[in-house]
Order: sequence, then C-alpha cells, then structure tokens
Amino acid sequence: MTAGRVRIGGASGAWGDSPGAVGQLLSGGVDYLVMDYLAEVTMSLLARRKLADPVAGWVPDAVGYLAPFLPELVQRGVKVVTNGGGLNPEGCRRALAAACAERQVRARIAIVTGDDLLPLAGSLRSARTLETGGRPPGALLTANAYLGALPIRQALAGGADIVVTGRCADSAMALGILMHEHGWSPGQYDLLAAGSLAGHLLECGPQATGGLHTDWDAVPGWEDIGYPIASCARDGTIVISKPPGTGGLVDTGGVAQQVLYEVADPARYLLPDVTADFSGVSVEQLGPERVKVSGATGRPPTGQYKVLATYQDGLRAVATLPIVGARAAQKAERTADALLARSARLLAARGLSPFTATHTEVLGAESSYGQRSRARESREVLLRLVVGHDDEEALRLFAREIGSAALSFAPGITGSYGGRPRAVPLIKLCTFLADKSAVPQPRVQIGAQDAVPVAIPVAGEPAEASPRAAPGTIPPGSGRPSGAAAEEASGPMTEVPLRQIAYARSGDKGDSANIAIIARRPGYLPVIRAQVTADRVAAWFAHLAEGPVTRYEAPGLHAVNFVLERALGGGGLASPRIDPQGKAYAEMALELTVTVPAGWRLGGGRAG
Repeated sequence: MTAGRVRIGGASGAWGDSPGAVGQLLSGGVDYLVMDYLAEVTMSLLARRKLADPVAGWVPDAVGYLAPFLPELVQRGVKVVTNGGGLNPEGCRRALAAACAERQVRARIAIVTGDDLLPLAGSLRSARTLETGGRPPGALLTANAYLGALPIRQALAGGADIVVTGRCADSAMALGILMHEHGWSPGQYDLLAAGSLAGHLLECGPQATGGLHTDWDAVPGWEDIGYPIASCARDGTIVISKPPGTGGLVDTGGVAQQVLYEVADPARYLLPDVTADFSGVSVEQLGPERVKVSGATGRPPTGQYKVLATYQDGLRAVATLPIVGARAAQKAERTADALLARSARLLAARGLSPFTATHTEVLGAESSYGQRSRARESREVLLRLVVGHDDEEALRLFAREIGSAALSFAPGITGSYGGRPRAVPLIKLCTFLADKSAVPQPRVQIGAQDAVPVAIPVAGEPAEASPRAAPGTIPPGSGRPSGAAAEEASGPMTEVPLRQIAYARSGDKGDSANIAIIARRPGYLPVIRAQVTADRVAAWFAHLAEGPVTRYEAPGLHAVNFVLERALGGGGLASPRIDPQGKAYAEMALELTVTVPAGWRLGGGRAG
C-alpha cells in the first residue's frame, strides 16, 4: 500500500475476458485483484451448464487465469477476491486448491456461501417479480441473493489469501477489501458508497480505461489495453489509472461513462450494504492516465436482498443462412416466412403444437434500426431465424427443413452457417426481493476451518422504487447554453448529431436498458436536457422498447440517464435479438440530432 492508499486491480470484467490482465496488473503494482464474472447472462449460462453437469456451475476462467500466477501472487502478498464461484463456490475452491498444490503454493482459500436461496424456493413463491409483478415460476433452476461486502471483509480479516464468492453485488468485492483495509464500519454510509463506486469502476475491467469509449477511434493500443487500477484513500477518494506502457485511455469522459454504466437512478443505487448516491459524483483529470473520482454519498441500505432466479422455459433453436445478391434483404425475409410456414404445416401434420415464439433478423440490413435502416439494398446479409418450442422433436423437424432453403427458394442462399441448428434449453431470468431477516446468514469458510456465520444488519430503507422523474421535465433555465458555451452561442443555429456534444454508454439490467448521456462540456448540458427528453428517446427506440422510458439526473457528471423498460426482448439468454444487453443503444442514441449555436467549436465526433 502507498501512503495509506489501497491499490486494487480489476483483472476481469466478465466471463470470457482476456487472460492477460493478471500479469499486466501485477507488473503495474497492486495490493489486491478483483475478478468479476457474474453478469446476469452468466448466471443463465452457469445454470445451463449445471443442468448438464451437477458438479459444474463455477467459472473455469477464475482458476485457469489465476493458476500460472499463483506463486507470484503469494510471494508478493497480493490477495484476490473473485465471484467466480458462481453457483458452486466449493467446486471453484477445490479447483484452486488443486492448482496451488500442483505449483507447491500455500494459499489460504476462503469461500463465501449463503447466496443460494433455492432451498427456500417454497417461501419465495410469495414474492413479486420486479419485471412483471407476478409470482416467480414454480420450478426454479437457481435463486441467488446479491450478498454484500461484510462476508468478504470477514474472510480477509481471517487471513484469507483468495476469497471465492457466489452471487454478490459486483462492487461488493472491492468494498469488502476497503472495509477490511481502512477499517470502515457498516454505518459509515458515505464511505461505503465511495467504496462501492470504486468497485463499480473496476467491475467491468477495461471499460474504465478506454473500452467502449464513445471516442473509440482516439483510444490507442486496443491489442494491449490496460486494465484499471483504483487507488483508494481512507477518505473515500479514488484515483483511476492503468499499468504504465499499456494501451487504452484513462480520461474523464471514459471514466464518467463507466460511473453511470448499468445504473438506473444515480441518486438511489440500491446495494446490499448501502443506498449509494452517485448523482453528485465528479471526475477530474489529474494528469496523463490518472482521473480522480469523488462525491459519492450514501444512506442506509434497504432491509431486503435482490434475488436473481433462473428457470427453464422450453427450448430454442437458431438458424443462420448467408444470402448474397441483389435484394438480399427481401430474399431473407421471404425465406424466413417460407421456412416458418413450411415448419408450421409439418408440425400440425405431426400433431405438434405451433412454435412458442419466432424471431427474424436480417443482419447486414440494419434490422436493429427498424424503419430507420439505411441498408435495405445490401447485397450480402445473414438471415437469423429463432424459434422456440417445448418439444425437442419440433426443433429437430425445423432443423431438417433449413437445408431445403438453398434448393427451394431464391438464388444466392449459400448454405446453413454453422450447420443444422440444435435445440438448447431456453433459460430465463426473473428478479425479486427477499427480506434479509428471512434469509440465513452468509457463512465464511477459510481452508479446512468450520464455516462461520456473518451477522448482517437487516434494518434499512424501504426498497420501493424511487419517484419517477416526469418524462421531458425541463428545469428552469434549461435549453440555454451556460458558461463558456454561452459566450459562443451567438448568430445562427445548426443541427448536429448528439455525438458532437455528448458521450454515451448503455447497459442492461434484465429486460431493461440504461443509456447515460454525458455532456462533453458543462455548458452543453442545458441543450441536452431540453432536447433529449424521455419522450424523444422513447420514440427513437419505439421499435425495441415496449415499456416506459424515464430520465434521471446526474448533475455532478453533467449528465442524464435514461432507463428503458421491457427493451431487450426478455434480456440475457431469453432474448432472441443479436443485442440482448443493449450494448449498441448508446451508439443509436448518439445519432439523435440537436440544434446548437453555429458558433460552437465542434469537430468530427469530438467536441472542440
């Protein structure tokens, strides 16, 4: 540790992230590594794996990526916290212990359990899902509470070198480290919010160091992008950097984008340990590749855990057909119609029910843009046809029909990409709340010691949704440029893409998407507030979002944040779309146009 600061490296942002982060961060000098794997879609993937193999359910990368560095980690005293235990922390612990033994490394491995609420499935049936307000399905595959930082703190206090958790809040991994190192108590809510913000900035790996940056073309060195290091002081201030000599970019724009990533109301970000308020968070460039982040505040957490459950809802098959030549999009659409009609006739002849769902996308013809597509005359497309059914025989019948398209339909169908489609379980998600007082205490087991329960405070704020901002509401004075931008606002007006005055980033929570719009200069925010309203965003995404759109404020970052409900076709593995997590929604939003003074110095995709 440097001058009382704890340096935490974000060594993984998701299952499938690069194995290069661990060595890179060790060379950059860190005290701890956090390795995050459990996106909501990952829980579905792990549930699918556990269906096929009951001893599976943990993330292999959590072991495979650490194993080569175990001797160096122990020698340097660098500790690791990972949620790679997934649905089976004990399985992950055993694999890590075997890797340590193979390398003759002595490391104390702790596991955190208690997030698995499937044994309580009967009592959970009285809950209401956050997606629809209905009851959870009767036959759940998994049900896991988002645990907090206290078990991690206890494991580290007990001398653990590696802490393996199941489902916990992603940010709780860093918060547990900081509570342990800085001695923060469960009631110091401003500090807990700051520690949670540090974890939030680290949890997606290089997304804080140039990954997914709106100005991607200005980010160097993608092939060796640096992973984030959060240097966290006892007072809660954070400095984000990356290992020297690596690619990527640490600037205020990119860090601000990550602050609001996958956040709904920035003023009320519900976490197991604290209700965090990020609305006043600000970012400051301290120098090359160093950004200070401060201003998080906190209030007591709610008395409930968020619970993520998975369940199987039939089977799904996906067919893909390359189609080349004039009017390729029209050929693809007619091919899809013909295959579905032919399959429906054959299903009926076999006494099988119709498909439970169908979905058609023509990749290369900008299907994601709906009526705003500019590529209807593309001469090369990929037809993606998704069907669902409860009976595997129905999907086998569909798969057998795919090959006939190249013989029966239009010229230019070049075959079935990837071969015949196969039936896979359709795993869906639902979320609900469970009282902390009704859930068994989490437990920490270090090495061969007995598991020890961890006391969790249960009193807190009610967990009902915060009041919605009125769509399109404009604060007094909005619509007029301010500061230096106001001085340039003279003469004629001009229309420009939103990209020229704003950054944006989008993400998902189940079937909802969020899009953060961040002014490139503070003076641009009034224009964004006045012209980029909730109603306008709802209209722009009407072909994708079925639910309401709400706008929230984040004045510390000169930003607004939109939440689009029922916007991802079910979200995660349940969604049949090519963008089930709304990753491209920010790019689409930046194509909105705004009217600004012609005197503003704008250039390319970046503001002057």
